[in-house]
Amino acid sequence: MQQSICPLCGHADTLRYNAQLHPPYWQCQRCALVFLDRHHLLSAEQEKQHYLLHNNDLNDAGYRLFLNKLAAPLLQTLGNTTKSGLDFGCGPGPLLANMLQEAGHQMQVWDPFFANDPAPLEQQYDFISCTEAIEHFVDPLNEWQLWLQLLKPAGVLAIMTKCYPTAEAFSNWYYRRDPTHITFFSQATFRWLAAQYQLKVAFPANDVVIFSKAG
Repeated sequence: MQQSICPLCGHADTLRYNAQLHPPYWQCQRCALVFLDRHHLLSAEQEKQHYLLHNNDLNDAGYRLFLNKLAAPLLQTLGNTTKSGLDFGCGPGPLLANMLQEAGHQMQVWDPFFANDPAPLEQQYDFISCTEAIEHFVDPLNEWQLWLQLLKPAGVLAIMTKCYPTAEAFSNWYYRRDPTHITFFSQATFRWLAAQYQLKVAFPANDVVIFSKAG
């Protein structure tokens, strides 16, 4: 079977990640990204219909607690002064943006399906948050380069996503079974990105990574 080019770093050296799985998944031997073979993606309409099945209730205390896993270390990193932020991939219920606004920050939101106004992508921010969205990206390099353009000097990028397990565990991993989850990261991938783009990186909690841009 022909190798797939890594959609994050463009490297051609990719190997099957758990060869028993069909459709195939690949692991990049440079940045360690694991990704679904791009010939097996859902259509945009199928993807949107799947997102509409999610229960993102803004009044759900459990959902707020879940998002606080990222919000708490992000707020600690930002300090006490008011900052401008973008919640990227906010989904149909932008609760995280509301939480960060409640904490005193000025928030904008953007989502390709539910908040697709180009205006928020035409300014720069002190920080960007992205919760449970990066695993959906078809071409993650595009979003990554956009984020770096949108961040001001000394800006902060906070991401929440599940890091993938061993190849043996990957086949039964619940996170992989979501048909819209197609791009999977590890701490090694995030460290590679930090080194490649001269960023500081921290892992304040499981599934949470915070990058800091140079001032």
